[in-house]
Amino acid sequence: MANPCKPANPDKPLVITSGEPAGIGPDVCLLQAAQGFPRATAVIANLELMQQRASELGIEVTVKKIDRSELANLSNQAGVLAILDIPLDQPVITGQLNKANSRYVIQMLDLAIELANNQTVSAIVTGPVHKGVINDGGLAFTGHTEYLRDQCGVEEVVMMLATEGLRVALVTTHLPLKDVSAAITQDKIQRVCRILHNDLIHQFGCEQPTILVTGLNPHAGEDGHLGYEEIDTIIPALKALHQQGIRTQGPLPADTLFQPHYLENADAVLAMYHDQGLPVLKYKGFGNAVNITLGLPFIRTSVDHGTALDIAGSGRADTGSLYTALNYAHSMAQQQQLKQQEQRHA
Repeated sequence: MANPCKPANPDKPLVITSGEPAGIGPDVCLLQAAQGFPRATAVIANLELMQQRASELGIEVTVKKIDRSELANLSNQAGVLAILDIPLDQPVITGQLNKANSRYVIQMLDLAIELANNQTVSAIVTGPVHKGVINDGGLAFTGHTEYLRDQCGVEEVVMMLATEGLRVALVTTHLPLKDVSAAITQDKIQRVCRILHNDLIHQFGCEQPTILVTGLNPHAGEDGHLGYEEIDTIIPALKALHQQGIRTQGPLPADTLFQPHYLENADAVLAMYHDQGLPVLKYKGFGNAVNITLGLPFIRTSVDHGTALDIAGSGRADTGSLYTALNYAHSMAQQQQLKQQEQRHA
């Protein structure tokens, strides 16, 4: 499968969507701006909201409005936050959800997608959103991963979280547990594995990736005694992938897979469902982990935390995950550019 990602230019700025306006998304953007972004970065948000939140936080950040024509010459200066302004439908009360502002959240995403597709920015970094209030506002929204997939018109994307020493991708994402087994098919596993394999090469510099694959059932099904999904679905899919030159190991029991014995020789773990793989990843690296969507026509990373409404405006939000997401996005753009240069000269 060809890499669907357009050539990334790591010299172009990054853009952040600030997420749910009542949560800590605006906080972490402002707190990081006070310290300085790791590279040139613009934030999509409401100008007045960010000025108000800076006052609530008691931090000195110059919040300035820019237009997209200024992105090309955007500089990186501590204490300055460049805003691509999006109007709110109603004023924001910090910590209180308001479904009237659901459209605002989606408009931020749509602008980021447009900038990335036009290659005006090198990558997008998304802040935390509240799925429930977006749906309450009358907008169907399962999550960033699915929304980006649908807006970009791609057949398949892969949700992967990463932290130091561990990458975990998912076959299924935001599904009720009762629907997971039916959603796992041989074709689905193969499509996800091909995207994961491809992007590990092109965006992470893994020359010959090795992917560890979990079973679905306890103990990977115990030869059919605890379920047949491994025998009927996962094993045939992995055999087909081996024939395509993709190195996988599994299905392995999820309760023993996350051990140095397995992980030291692996580039990623592929888990069958959301809460099978992500609790381990977040336990290992919460606050310094990043959510990545593979298979898009551009690079997208995200923070690993939620909206944290209870601490919004308090100054207690941690910028670690945002900083990590920004660095991953830039590193992926650099790696992608390097891989494309290698292919041109091959």
